[in-house]
Amino acid sequence: MPNRVNRALVLLLPLLLSGCLFGGGDNDRPAPRRDTQPARVDLPTSRETRACYADLSRDNIQFSPLPDRDFGGGCNMVGTVQLIDIGVPVTGIKGMRCGLALAFVGWARNGVAPAARQMLGSDLVKIETYGTYACRKIVGSAGNSSRLSGHAIANAVDVSAFVLRDGRRISIEQGWRSDDRDVQAFLRTVRASACKRLGTVLSPDYNAVHYNHLHLEDDHANFCR
Repeated sequence: MPNRVNRALVLLLPLLLSGCLFGGGDNDRPAPRRDTQPARVDLPTSRETRACYADLSRDNIQFSPLPDRDFGGGCNMVGTVQLIDIGVPVTGIKGMRCGLALAFVGWARNGVAPAARQMLGSDLVKIETYGTYACRKIVGSAGNSSRLSGHAIANAVDVSAFVLRDGRRISIEQGWRSDDRDVQAFLRTVRASACKRLGTVLSPDYNAVHYNHLHLEDDHANFCR
């Protein structure tokens, strides 16, 4: 009898091993998660960025420099800052290129705020945006669909609305073709002001993709629509 048991174990051993190798054990455990964090790029701060930091400080703009990040595929955040206090709350913004931040603050302070007060009779108390960085290509333009958007390098911000002290919320979507001529005039004035400070400014007049925001980009393209 013992010989028969030993012989059975010898015959079953390969089958047991094959079960461990092909049907169970560690292979049922979930695969380890890969690290999805972007690579930190230790680049020396450029002279242009250092000068931009000085300009922000001189204009009493509270900001924090951000570490450079490379997300791959041409998407990165290099020479970016986080705006902390520009005198009026701004929603949705995270990191943005320092040059864009400087131009954006100048536009908010010297373009939007005075226009709100003079044309609509109320102070600006908030600017709403759809954000800055997004790793994606240009949308809504067949000829440029293969190019990365300015958002892919944190060099663009999409502004969606302005909130006034009297409680009014002037959105691009509702106000651009509003029956209120003062609201229409205000939005076109702030677009014109942005065009003086930034390279590319796109509005609902450009295409349907921009029906609800102003795209502001610091790219020296001199394109305003």
